[in-house]
Amino acid sequence: MREKKSWAGKILIVIATLLVLAVAGFFFFVSSSYEAIPSAKNSVQSNDQVTVEDSGDILFEPVSEAKEIGFVFYQGAKVESPAYATMAKEIAAKGYPVIIADLPFNLAILSPNRADQIISDHPEIKRWVIGGHSLGGVMAADYALDHESVEGLVLLASYPQSKTDLSKSPLKVLSLWGSNDEVADLEKVKNAKEIMPNDAKFIELKGGNHGGFGEYGHQKGDGDSSLSGNQQIQDTVKYIVEFLDELSG
Repeated sequence: MREKKSWAGKILIVIATLLVLAVAGFFFFVSSSYEAIPSAKNSVQSNDQVTVEDSGDILFEPVSEAKEIGFVFYQGAKVESPAYATMAKEIAAKGYPVIIADLPFNLAILSPNRADQIISDHPEIKRWVIGGHSLGGVMAADYALDHESVEGLVLLASYPQSKTDLSKSPLKVLSLWGSNDEVADLEKVKNAKEIMPNDAKFIELKGGNHGGFGEYGHQKGDGDSSLSGNQQIQDTVKYIVEFLDELSG
């Protein structure tokens, strides 16, 4: 009997040790993030075209003639949200309110339905598009499929999970990726056409890489971009604005 209790105690100790190691491993993983570069952080400031409010979620509001479509954005895994501020601000300057979601530990997978609160907080915006970079795009695709209030989906170096079949969805979809991306599985990015609506737009940015959709420096394992300055962001803004314009009619 004592021997059984002894074994039971040892098993409990092993289980407790594994749990402690798992928790420690998780916090070690999330303790670091890709920090936005200074020029990106400078974009989290208002100007004569866009009012910026940072209350966790970062709102970029057109000063005048705001369109009726709002754009919610989920950042890539462990990337600080201000890294996408330049992109968001330039889209807002074209008339579309943009909200970069406040996600725990900068991981969309920990709060995939964050857009619920954002949409609820902005009843003045009647129509919605959601998008995301990398893992943020995966979670955005899940959200778009499950919420009829969302009309469009924008994927940056991303693709839906295989179970997220959008082929029969009325969603409008835009998928962008860089040809020099060595982080995302580009075969899966391109082959996602099979689970997308027939009119989904797939566009490759020649010379772009994975990290070039934000401003947070070089991402580990990524290919080098051959684009100068923030050209990848400028191209991304162009295609997203065109996409939103088409939705606006």
